[in-house]
Amino acid sequence: MDMGIGQKIRQAGESDREALERLVTEAFMDDPVSTWVFPDTEQRRAMNAPFFGVFIDTAFSEGRIDILEDGSAAALWLQIPAGEPDGDDDTGARMRAATDPDNERTEIIPRLTDAVHPHDRAHEYLLLIAVSPEHQGKGLGRALVAPVLERCDREGIPAYLEASSERSSRLYERLGFAFTQKPIELPDGPQMWPMWREPQGG
Repeated sequence: MDMGIGQKIRQAGESDREALERLVTEAFMDDPVSTWVFPDTEQRRAMNAPFFGVFIDTAFSEGRIDILEDGSAAALWLQIPAGEPDGDDDTGARMRAATDPDNERTEIIPRLTDAVHPHDRAHEYLLLIAVSPEHQGKGLGRALVAPVLERCDREGIPAYLEASSERSSRLYERLGFAFTQKPIELPDGPQMWPMWREPQGG
């Protein structure tokens, strides 16, 4: 599917893992939340791939990953059913084990986001969008999520995400997302913004 950006969007598979790890490493080097988790630049460059790799694993096993054919951008999605999830989420523990067992910040983010994640209605959950730095600001993120949001509108399904920067929250507002409540406050760190999108049109 070509969304007017000169290249096609396809669903990623396991053969794309190395490219995805390179992409998240570079895409989140200057991200406020990633910088808070790993303040040291060299550690962040080494840890971004295994840290976000937990999300990649989850999307491969439980959701989907849409990627541009040149690998410059990707979006990770999960379909969340209505109702409280069964059992405890071990995402934070896996992130800590995969990166730095001495860094408790690796576990804080999933714990805080889980606490506010709505579960009363089934929805599409955008785990993250990663766009390589040299292509940011060109509309690739918008193009990547547009097909899923169009399907949400056709099928009457809401969508949810947590924005990790004010810049990204403004993009999501233009796509129809709205803030659900007060921001998530990371201890001595930046904010994250839970955002919900009702199906539109029709």
